Amino acid sequence: MLRYALGALGVALVGLGAWLVVAEPDPLGVLVWLAGALVLHDGILAPFVLAVGLLLVGRRRRGPLRGASLVAGSVVLVTLPLLVRPGAPPNPSALPLPYGRNLAVVLLAVAVVTGALIAVQRWRERRQDRAAADG
Repeated sequence: MLRYALGALGVALVGLGAWLVVAEPDPLGVLVWLAGALVLHDGILAPFVLAVGLLLVGRRRRGPLRGASLVAGSVVLVTLPLLVRPGAPPNPSALPLPYGRNLAVVLLAVAVVTGALIAVQRWRERRQDRAAADG
């Protein structure tokens, strides 16, 4: 029952999104933006996340590192267009804060949390290994 309810909600939200695109004064611009987001995600972000997980770490560390690279990549992809746009933003409220510095702070926070998760994971593994050796 829950599956059907969530499916119906998803279909309703897709319909709402389609209606909002059609009601937009420039629906072609929205569709181009969505296509660009799809290309960036499927062409850059997803392969990067998979490569990081496969090439850089062992099987046990893939989850936290893939999660961190997914979060960091998403934040960069969302923030980058605002940072690299030349000149003043068309909307003065688009960049009310120092986004470059804030992006660095968010990426640092992602790295710290990921490092802490990996450290806790290693600590638990060592504790289990010691318990198995003792018992």
